[in-house]
Amino acid sequence: MNLQQIVAELQAQRDRLDIAIIAMSAVSNQPRRGRPPKAIQKAAGPKRRRRMSAAARRKLSRLLKHRWAQGKMKRAKASKPVRRMSRAARKKIAAAQRARWAKVRAQQ
Repeated sequence: MNLQQIVAELQAQRDRLDIAIIAMSAVSNQPRRGRPPKAIQKAAGPKRRRRMSAAARRKLSRLLKHRWAQGKMKRAKASKPVRRMSRAARKKIAAAQRARWAKVRAQQ
């Protein structure tokens, strides 16, 4: 037998096997796992993006602004006023701290 004849015969056998595999996979009852083959993906076509109408966009914008305003109102009510110390109270605390440090230094 000629080498070219052997190669042609092997290719023919490979083609028959490919056809048999495709036929068997079409018959099988088990669902496919993973990404579908490219041929099936191309048949489905590209997905079309949905467009929102101007009225729907305005409505959504108003709702979101209202939601943010509600959240800001809650945060504003929840915050406590800042408490400030009087000068007299600060002087009193500073004097007490100086006395503590003087006591520590005296013990050394």
